Amino acid sequence: MDEMMQTQALFREDAYAEGNAAIVLESSEAGVVLDRSVFYPRAGGQPGDTGSIAWEGGEMPVADTVKGPDGSALHVPGPGAAIPPVGAKVTARLDWNRRHRHMRMHTTLHLLCAAMPGIYATGNQIGAEKSRLDFDLPEPPTKEWVTERLNALIAADHPIGERWITEAELDANPGLVRTLSVQPPRGAGQVRLVRIGAEEAPIDLQPCGGTHVRRTGEIGRVEVVKMESKGKQNRRIHIVLAEDAT
Repeated sequence: MDEMMQTQALFREDAYAEGNAAIVLESSEAGVVLDRSVFYPRAGGQPGDTGSIAWEGGEMPVADTVKGPDGSALHVPGPGAAIPPVGAKVTARLDWNRRHRHMRMHTTLHLLCAAMPGIYATGNQIGAEKSRLDFDLPEPPTKEWVTERLNALIAADHPIGERWITEAELDANPGLVRTLSVQPPRGAGQVRLVRIGAEEAPIDLQPCGGTHVRRTGEIGRVEVVKMESKGKQNRRIHIVLAEDAT
């Protein structure tokens, strides 16, 4: 596909947009490519969005969103679903509740980095029901301490923002990268930084391509339900949103 025909990533412009009008660029059983979309394609430990694509005479459930070979967003149809024809005018709509939970969880994992400064993450997985972050951490604190530290940061209602830097600027500041397993996407010349806290004194600042809430208070209370050892120094921390804790 011509690079100019790739999907415009509307989720980067507004993570709170729940749907959008679009035109179908490519369509097959493997997936549908739109000229613009609010759907986040699976990357960096954050799942791809689900939802629906509707057009005159039909509707396709979106079972997943992944990156196509050219970097466009590929909206994967549910089993046996009808697919829209190329050129069709459609309305794409997110499963917003699921996406918003991913945003709350993703921001919480960034707060985990803020709660334990100087410790590097070695793996992560974001989910609507449960999320986890692995740390290079030989002597971890208790799950109760981590829970209360996280909730203190959430309750402080820190603002969340973003800015872009060049890849050269990132290379000059390697400490910005807090993960050993997931490296910032390169090749476009710029890298997006997500900031938690005031611009002049952030509590967390690191490269990230995912979606986040606007303020930490929007997350609500969370709970660390399990901490486990995954090697000599690797510790896995499992987190749920408090309304899901049993």
